[in-house]
Amino acid sequence: MLLYNPMTSGKLLAKNKKAYFDYEILEKLEAGIVLIGSEVKSIKGSHVQLKGSFASVKKGRVLLENMHVSPYKYSVNTGYDPLHSRELLLKKKEIEHLAGLSAQKGFTLIPLEIFLKNNFIKVLLGVCRGKAQHDKRDTLKQRAVGRDVDQGLKKFTR
Repeated sequence: MLLYNPMTSGKLLAKNKKAYFDYEILEKLEAGIVLIGSEVKSIKGSHVQLKGSFASVKKGRVLLENMHVSPYKYSVNTGYDPLHSRELLLKKKEIEHLAGLSAQKGFTLIPLEIFLKNNFIKVLLGVCRGKAQHDKRDTLKQRAVGRDVDQGLKKFTR
């Protein structure tokens, strides 16, 4: 099922919900991704998982690690590794900026979403810092309060 995402102005294919909970997102960046044909078909069918994936800068290239793309069921590619590293397409200045940020202690590059934009598969990459346990508790409290408010409004408007 494809959902419209107003922030990325494309159709959302996958979202890393755990990253939004575990990390404080400081900066977001849109990047292209290098894929083989059967991976494109599989991702368009939403057979992709971002949980536990991260990006790293190596030798002037940004690589996406641990992103699981299930094999396309009609593909004849036999030696396929669903967790292999995939290169992200960014400008040189963006790569240098990300390399500087990721070299600092406590910063991580996390893929937040995969979406379609102009029929190209894109990745929303976030520069993140891990949340402390008390920050996670605050997030859970805010969600509970928001749910209560929504339920109260729903009862009131009936």
